[in-house]
Amino acid sequence: MDVSDLRIALFSGNYNYVRDGANQALNRLVGYLLDNGANVRIYSPTVEEPDFEATGDVVHIPALALPGRAEYRAPIRLSGRARRDIAEFSPNIFHVASPEILGHRAITLARRWDIPVVASVHTRFETYPRYYGLAFLEPVTLAILRRFYRRCDAIFAPSESMAQVLREQRMSYDVGIWTRGIDREIFKPERRDPEWRRSFGIEDSEIVIGFVGRLVMEKGLDVFSDAIDRLKKRGVAHRVLVVGEGPAREWFERRLPDGIFVGFQKGEDLGRAVASMDILFNPSVTETFGNVTLEAMAAGLPVVAARATGSQSLVDDGVTGKLVRPGAIEAFADALQLYCEDREARAAAGAAGCRASERFGWDQVNQALVDGYLRVIRQHANGGDTPPRSPVP
Repeated sequence: MDVSDLRIALFSGNYNYVRDGANQALNRLVGYLLDNGANVRIYSPTVEEPDFEATGDVVHIPALALPGRAEYRAPIRLSGRARRDIAEFSPNIFHVASPEILGHRAITLARRWDIPVVASVHTRFETYPRYYGLAFLEPVTLAILRRFYRRCDAIFAPSESMAQVLREQRMSYDVGIWTRGIDREIFKPERRDPEWRRSFGIEDSEIVIGFVGRLVMEKGLDVFSDAIDRLKKRGVAHRVLVVGEGPAREWFERRLPDGIFVGFQKGEDLGRAVASMDILFNPSVTETFGNVTLEAMAAGLPVVAARATGSQSLVDDGVTGKLVRPGAIEAFADALQLYCEDREARAAAGAAGCRASERFGWDQVNQALVDGYLRVIRQHANGGDTPPRSPVP
């Protein structure tokens, strides 16, 4: 059996209607699979005006807008129409990309039809409650996630650090790696554009600290703004450039009154914006990989990031940037001050990051997942199954 024999049913709560790193990775995966002769069908909520065109055939799944985050859709069921379509498509493996109702229903269907099922992990959902004053729900969230992932034949993490977390959380007995790639035609130092910087009033000599991502609290916006405030109090010269949109933009703008907000960027425009920064500051602890971290490294920037899953698999502390204990405002400010004031340290870390990013090619990382699909199908056909649950909780 090889890639051309694969018939993959892919289930995602957000395939292309709101752009983020996870669904862009899924679309690249589908493109790679189709280019190599595999058959893929995607089951996901759809909208009339998605953020970007979907790769592959998408079957609509009924969904409701999330309260307070209306840009996102919550699948409410696996419709009869979708079930008939899945049966007609006749997949030999299910891939679920998010642990919500659609994912649960897909796993149940796979078990009923005796089809192997794998899950990819894209977000640390168990960390979300703490950003909304509901930290007491984290143990409950972990239990729900554990039940979800243990029903799969295997799960795939985007970094070794995240894989280790999943093992420690006892999410699965089979944890593989499906990392992320980088488009080196878009993210490279040559994209730096002094004229573009000047159009926002940034002098060539000024050091720009950048933020890239959706403007939501779980991205660590409070930590970012507090660390920037410390730099201002220390008298460290810098400018702040924010790339992204989201429901917390107004709050973030109030916390960063001198910040330059350029909104959502994509493609070559995003590559230009990232390369035109001097430092990337990523304080988030919710990412399982950190696409923006890798993109900044490819663009030749030093990265100051939280010592958390994803970033600690990418950033070599003291070489390509600085890893800081999550929430340690003074330590974040110290790291940022170093790169703001030490040109040689900034250049050395940026060059090291650019070299380190070269090993992340999309074809290589997607083939690793294809190899995982084939292994799981083979093991399933040979009678392999998840180990029996222990009677001890």
